[in-house]
Amino acid sequence: MNQPLAGYAPAPVTARMENHGNHMLKVAMQSGHDLLARVGSMVAYEGFVQYEPNPPAVRQIAKDWLTGEGAPLMKCSGDGLLYLADYGANVVVINLNGEGISVNATNLLAFDAHLTWGVERVKGLAKFAGQGLWNTKISGQGWVALTSRGKPIVVDCGGGEDETYVDPDALVAWSPNLKVKGKRSFRAQSLIGRGSGEAYQMAFSGQGIVVVQPSEDSTDRLRVRG
Repeated sequence: MNQPLAGYAPAPVTARMENHGNHMLKVAMQSGHDLLARVGSMVAYEGFVQYEPNPPAVRQIAKDWLTGEGAPLMKCSGDGLLYLADYGANVVVINLNGEGISVNATNLLAFDAHLTWGVERVKGLAKFAGQGLWNTKISGQGWVALTSRGKPIVVDCGGGEDETYVDPDALVAWSPNLKVKGKRSFRAQSLIGRGSGEAYQMAFSGQGIVVVQPSEDSTDRLRVRG
């Protein structure tokens, strides 16, 4: 191999899911261990991997999603190495060990198909966002890959009385056992031309983590069901 390119070769496989650099996911595929991944996220694969867009199991679970609200998913199966990416976004790999995580659908890249998942209403926010916000909850023993528009920060809420406040447009995921409520406030950015009027933040408290991306692009926000 040309020496300048040698540093970009895949490293030996050490886990079901792992990063190749900051912006690509490598998945060790094995027959009988299917994967659900965002449609269009495949950038390369080795071996024999098959794809089924919007399989029946996904249609059944996601039947309540509005058009454009959820993440269109495909089932990946076979043996080999699968590489996924999402327009150069950072990739965050999580190994769930019986825990759960609540994920903004626009930040969901891939997860093991055997995990328990579904679309749930985010409690405590209805009066701040019409009829409320919806997220994808995933739990069990297995792997999940998320995307972030830039390097994320993971905030440990610590289980104390203090609350952690997050702009919904920058929110990626959180521990589902955290308590969530909305807080309405004046948007300070209106003073410098980024918006006007009131805005709301999501307040988290309890034992768990919150994953936040350095982006406030409204296209990445939690979907509002009207």
